[in-house]
Amino acid sequence: MFFSMNPANQNIPGMNLDQKYSDKNKIIPENTEKIQKEMDKTRKDLEKLKSFITKKYPFTLSISILPPQIIKKFVDEEEIPKETEKYIQLYVLIPEEKFKEIPKIKAELVKQMDSINKQKIWLQIKTPVDIWENCIDGKFDLVSGVAMSFPLYDKGFLGALRICEIHKSLVLQKFEKYVVSYVIAGSFLRGEATKESDVDVFVIINDTDVKRMPRLELKERLRGIIAGVHLQEATALAGVKNTLHIQTYLLTDFWESVKDAHPVIFTFIRDGIPIYDRGTFMPWKALLKMGKLKPSPEAIDMFMRTAEKTKEMVDRRLIDAMIDMYYGILTPSQALIMLHGNPPPTHKETPILMQKIFVEKEKMLEKKYINILEKVVRLFKEYEHEKLKKISGKEIDKLIQESEDYLKRLKELREQIEKKSQEKTIEQIYKDVFDLLKTILGKKSQDKIIKDFEKELVKTGKFTQQHLRILNDIIKARAEFKKGKSSSHKVNEARKNASILINDLIEYSQRCELISLEKGRMRIKYKEKGKESFAELLHCKGRSFLITGNTIKRLDSKVSDSNMKEVNEALEKQRKSQDLDINPNVFELLKKEIGNFEIIL
Repeated sequence: MFFSMNPANQNIPGMNLDQKYSDKNKIIPENTEKIQKEMDKTRKDLEKLKSFITKKYPFTLSISILPPQIIKKFVDEEEIPKETEKYIQLYVLIPEEKFKEIPKIKAELVKQMDSINKQKIWLQIKTPVDIWENCIDGKFDLVSGVAMSFPLYDKGFLGALRICEIHKSLVLQKFEKYVVSYVIAGSFLRGEATKESDVDVFVIINDTDVKRMPRLELKERLRGIIAGVHLQEATALAGVKNTLHIQTYLLTDFWESVKDAHPVIFTFIRDGIPIYDRGTFMPWKALLKMGKLKPSPEAIDMFMRTAEKTKEMVDRRLIDAMIDMYYGILTPSQALIMLHGNPPPTHKETPILMQKIFVEKEKMLEKKYINILEKVVRLFKEYEHEKLKKISGKEIDKLIQESEDYLKRLKELREQIEKKSQEKTIEQIYKDVFDLLKTILGKKSQDKIIKDFEKELVKTGKFTQQHLRILNDIIKARAEFKKGKSSSHKVNEARKNASILINDLIEYSQRCELISLEKGRMRIKYKEKGKESFAELLHCKGRSFLITGNTIKRLDSKVSDSNMKEVNEALEKQRKSQDLDINPNVFELLKKEIGNFEIIL
């Protein structure tokens, strides 16, 4: 079944279906009049159905017909019955908060469709979240089909999605080799789009193999084309009033911001939805959720500053002031949870995690501050669900005071977290270094270890003066930290230099172990049944073992059967000692066991 369009919508690709019957250069079928009558009836029936839906369910965001060329994709991906490929596919979009009402709405609409038209229509009722989940799953063709569907009714969501899809297609036609991700962000994702709303779009370009021009020049040229010529063309083709706000990023610049968890990029990755991705954006999103993208100190500073101007806004907007204070308290709380080493929490999880981590587990925060956080989260929830429509100036004044106390305490908490983290770092460095030195030099006091390290290892040329200086710096940094005189810079410097010393100590220790073991290993050549054979004689701390093929014999006062467990235990004892004791009777026992032999190695 075909549908004609209003002139205003004729620019939508693939939708001007009446043209099939109006081309003067083609032969007009004899049953054109019959087809036209069927089309008119279908159009009237769909108009009745649209009127019923919008009156019965005024919250409906859009009603559209999916294009024929995309139906098979929906049948395959959405598990729609195969026989519906030739049906009219009606796509109804409703707000996410009405999700639970879908079965009821669908039953009512099916009943209504049966009463107005006997032809076959397949109905899909979805929410914006369903569309974004398709994007997350990489089913971009389905999203493209929705964007290009024929609109019977639209509050603005469908038009906004259409202009994004057309602009994306134009960008990919020109720069597909370089486009890494095309991502939608902002209020549009929450289903709040109107026919005039702006839509935030991010385009990430791979500049890693561009060598013919400076990166800054490349960025400006791409921005001029993507946000200029392509945007104008997309707006004209979409036939909508929505405006795209396009941010163009080079992959190298974007990755730097990702590594530092810059607040804007952090929000963009957390909330953004790709309608095109070459396997880059979704891994970032997953890493962020896992807590693998950790904020830099500068990023945390920016999070902490989000509430500083809250008090100035109270005089202008009381409700808005409450919202601003909500984010001003929530965001730095999330930042400190991340600083503690946890993945970024949602707003619902934040008070629970603050309580568990900093009040109950670490005992670094008082319960009264959790009460403040819970209060602002509760107020915001009431506002979201339209239960809170007014708030008094007195309540705002109290909230301001509580917010200031909370943020002041969070600054102190941040210092506590950083100090504890630095303490763990410096203590771990000290322990790792001295555990290795005790393995090499034996269990001694700190002063004795330092003297022996200098005397036995530095002055003999096995280690350098730089190693000794690093060792003394670690001890000094630990002592200063305990006195409260150290800084994060000194701790980081000690950690960086300690890695040099630790690596060299490990290498030296392993070399000593190898030399010790090689001293006690001998290769034996002997005759067995007239044939030349080889075996290995292993001496380990007063014990000797003869290894021939899969057979192991122990040689002490006599020759007896042994196994690898016993060999490994003897080797472990040998590793802890630099001395090698060989029982002289071993060679007599060996001669009795295998006859005349020759030590060849």
